[in-house]
Formats: sequence, structure tokens, C-alpha cells
Amino acid sequence: MYIVTGGAGFIGSNIVAGLNLQGHRQILVVDNLTKGDKFLNLRDLDIADFMDKTEFRDHVRKGYFQDKGIKAIFHQGACSDTMEYDGRYMLDNNFTYSKELLHLALEKNIPLIYASSAAVYGASTTFREHPDNEKPLNVYGYSKLLFDRHVEQLRPQIHSTVVGLRYFNVYGPREQHKGRMASMVYQLYYQLLNTGVAQLFAGSGGYGDGEQRRDFISVGDVVRINLALARKHDLQGVCNVGTGASRSFNDIARHLCHLLGKGSIHYKTMPEGLAKKYQNFTEADVSQLRTLGLAEPFTPLEAGIEAFVRSEQALNQP
Repeated sequence: MYIVTGGAGFIGSNIVAGLNLQGHRQILVVDNLTKGDKFLNLRDLDIADFMDKTEFRDHVRKGYFQDKGIKAIFHQGACSDTMEYDGRYMLDNNFTYSKELLHLALEKNIPLIYASSAAVYGASTTFREHPDNEKPLNVYGYSKLLFDRHVEQLRPQIHSTVVGLRYFNVYGPREQHKGRMASMVYQLYYQLLNTGVAQLFAGSGGYGDGEQRRDFISVGDVVRINLALARKHDLQGVCNVGTGASRSFNDIARHLCHLLGKGSIHYKTMPEGLAKKYQNFTEADVSQLRTLGLAEPFTPLEAGIEAFVRSEQALNQP
């Protein structure tokens, strides 16, 4: 059996889809369906069971999963809202919950691949896995960094695979439930589709209008990396998951305009409160990822956007 926490979410449901493509059906999906429309991410997938996160955590604490033949845990469940300021809530969801799963994985030598975040770098302009570069700007980023450091402290005692993935800007299908936290590829596509105008920020941090740059990675590449690492033995560490090449928001908007055959770009002033915490540039150093034996090329941004548009058009066909 495979366990996918956050399995009704964006990356989690894509991991379930990837497991299905490999022929796996014995999958336990764990999530919180308070947002009921997240079920849409699961309705076309083949799983063995679903469990609410609260029930699952209780089962983990009581030792329910000790003898269930778990092949791997893909821990994607978290509060990923960078605008959430309730630190107690954030640390329980992203730190304590993760520790509970880690201890289960270590007791039974189960591979654990978990979601960290590029938000741990925050104010840094160097995106390499080193403490000098870890400067989170919000409690979300801090919660992820705290667990990364917890794993590192335990590393001498770990003899199974435990790998944290610092996701950069992931985009792709199955993120319709994310609202303001959806990728800019998703948001700009629907802005252009519904209004004909892509809304981008005016210049900030030394970058021109819409020229702020991020490392955008296709969720298909993220799934491939997760599944490959779960097959490795006695591997520990944390690594960036990006392409290693930043692109501008203008690049996304212009390519979407080209694909849709319509649209314009409007630049708006960034809110003052956001400007102080905004990352104007991210670009993953992927050398650590490559040392783990993951050398396949990444999906080019334009090809990834085209695949995303096709999936959304197919989904919305009557």
C-alpha cells in the first residue's frame, strides 16, 4: 500500500495519477475535504481507501499502520497558504503532523518523500540547500524549514529513505481548488479566458513590469521525481525541485495569449504590505537533485503550458 497525504490536493492527486499509471491501485489517500470540490481531483483516479486527516493522525498515533505493508509515504499534506498568520495552526499542520509521519516511517523503514518548499529561502537571493540561504519571510516557510532541520538533526539515526523536496513554482492540472494560491499559469489562463486581460504586477525589486522571475516547474516533472526517489534505498537529504532556469511572468502571459489567440496584459501596482515580503526572483540550484541520480531533462515552460491548456480544455468540454 502507498500513502499519499494531501492526496486530493494539487500535487498529491497528480502523484496518485502517476501511481495509477504505473499500475498501482492499493493507495490510501489522506486529506481534509472541508473544501468539498477537491473531490474532483479524485473522481477519475483508482484508490483503495480515503481517510480524513484528523482520523489518520489519530490512527498513526495509536500504531494502526504498524503492519500494513506500506511501500512508501508521499507526504504532501500541509497548509500552503503563505498569507496564513496563525502560527500555532501552521506549525501543527506542517511540523507536528510531519514529525508523526516521520517517526512511523523510521520505525518501519518506510521510504518517506515529503514536500518542503522554496519558501524556506524567503529573503535570500541564493537558492542552494545551505543554512546561510534559509531566510523565510512567513510562518509557512518557517514551518517547512523547521521540519527540514528536524530531519537533519535525526539524520545520523536514519537508515531508510527520507527526502524533502523544496518545490519552486509548480503548475499543471488539478489545481482548480486552490484559489489565490493557484499557480500563475492557472490564474493567468483563466483571467485571459474570462476577461481577455492578464493582470501582472508593475515593476518591483529592480525588475520591469511583469519581469519578476520565478522557477516554474511542471507538476509532471514533480511527480516523476517523487516516484523515482521512493524507489531508492537509504537515501537522506533535502533538495530543490525546480528547473534551474527562471522565467518571467510576461513569458507566461504572452504564450497564453498566443495559444488563445487573444488577450492583453495590464500591470498593477503591488500592494505595499505584499511588496515587503515578495520574492521578485527565484531560480533553483538543482545540483543536489542531480547528485541523487535524477538527470532527466525538465519540461520546457512553453510545452508545459501547452499541455496544461489542453488538459483544461478537455476538462471543460460539455
